[in-house]
Amino acid sequence: MPTLLVFGARNLGRVLARELAAEGWRVAAVARSEQTIWNLRDEVPDAVGILGDASDPDDVERIFGDVGEVDLVVNAITTTPGFGGPVHEAPPDALDAYVGTLLPGIFNVLRVGGRVLAARGSGTLVQVTGGSARRGNPGRGPWAAAAFATRALVQSQAAELREQGVHVALLIVDAMIESEKTAQWLEDAPPERSASMEEVARAIKYLHDQSPRAWTHELQLTPALERWVP
Repeated sequence: MPTLLVFGARNLGRVLARELAAEGWRVAAVARSEQTIWNLRDEVPDAVGILGDASDPDDVERIFGDVGEVDLVVNAITTTPGFGGPVHEAPPDALDAYVGTLLPGIFNVLRVGGRVLAARGSGTLVQVTGGSARRGNPGRGPWAAAAFATRALVQSQAAELREQGVHVALLIVDAMIESEKTAQWLEDAPPERSASMEEVARAIKYLHDQSPRAWTHELQLTPALERWVP
């Protein structure tokens, strides 16, 4: 039975756990609140819910140790925007939520997850990010700074672990992912501005299902184009 470990169980992680559990996977999902774990278990009764914070290196080490052997590691953590506006109007702490907290959490999952999969000699690690990983957008400079850095980390690790049988991939969702959290921002938005969590989950499964010879280390999910762009 293959095993999924996903960081970020509130929205995308919960849907991914549900989809893979229905296919016979053992699923474990990490969240920072007990309420999120309870919601996960309500929807996916067989899921293993784990309290933890990806920005805490010790928590990440503990989580991988508790889960044991994994086949697919997905990092879907995000942060609540602390500032949205031009860089020249940003306060001194505008980077903190992104580069000070989110990016270290991403780094911890990549480094510990990569080490665990490399020791096994197989497996897939998928990091989810947004369209700002490919371009800086107006009003989203701090987020783009973290997204660009995330892309660089994944590109480096993909090259480092390929020969060890580990598939590391960046999934760039060039749209807003539909959830309770984003519903208010999508009320009057056209359909091409958003992507469903189920659609993102399918893209993650696609990355995991590729054969070693066809590994894609970067995939852009672009609903406006109605296609995936490797």
